Amino acid sequence: MKKAILVSTGSLVVALAMLGAGFVAGKRQPAIADTPPAANETAVAGNQLGREDVEKIVRDYLLTNPEIMLEVQQALEVKRQDEERAANVATIEDSRADIFNAAYDGVVGNPDGKVTIVEFYDYNCGFCKRAQEDMLALTEADPDLRFVLKEFPILGPDSQKAHVVSMAFRAMAPEKYGKFHNQLLGGEGRATEEGAIKIALALGADEAKLREEMKNPAIAEAFSKTYELANKLSITGTPSYVVGNEVIFGALGKDVLAEKIEAAKACVDGAC
Repeated sequence: MKKAILVSTGSLVVALAMLGAGFVAGKRQPAIADTPPAANETAVAGNQLGREDVEKIVRDYLLTNPEIMLEVQQALEVKRQDEERAANVATIEDSRADIFNAAYDGVVGNPDGKVTIVEFYDYNCGFCKRAQEDMLALTEADPDLRFVLKEFPILGPDSQKAHVVSMAFRAMAPEKYGKFHNQLLGGEGRATEEGAIKIALALGADEAKLREEMKNPAIAEAFSKTYELANKLSITGTPSYVVGNEVIFGALGKDVLAEKIEAAKACVDGAC
């Protein structure tokens, strides 16, 4: 990707230089007849600059000043991030109900909290397991925080099956979902259907009813909606969060999330 960006950038610089030299659409622009070349410049036959001449000038300049390519690449990345951020804000505004209040999502913390943080997670995501402590610390420290858990199985069949059990258990016993979630995400080894069912049964689920609920087509529909949302928000990995009008990619730690939550609270109060 970086190579492609650099090639594109180089082509852009060459094009700009060609325009500056008066070379347009393959036509040669005569130089001003009365203006002699500078002492440190090489005269071109007929006082004209051709494509090869311009390309050599640009090449020599870029080799002498390679930091320009990095500056252009950085500017392109900033522009891309700004465009992505603006697109995410629009998506959050248009899909607010599906992001923050979907009936199929689990909720921990205060269900009626003033501010909501949404986490896209996978039970087999190592970073999600480490970020679990952040969630627990944040909800314990802030009684006004509503934490939505959006199930986003992207790490293979084991994840998919474990999340199906999770969705089924949440539908049957939403008041115990937090305990189920913490045990499955915090467990040793890989999360599987068998392990998820074992936790659900230990928390009082009826196995026959649980397995029947696992067949509910609403579960697959919920996953489909979550994948669609993730695609619109440019979310491709876990954990990822939505707080206020911002998408946060990766496990950046409790302090960063706390700052985003406080900023979202300020917006709720009309102070942002």
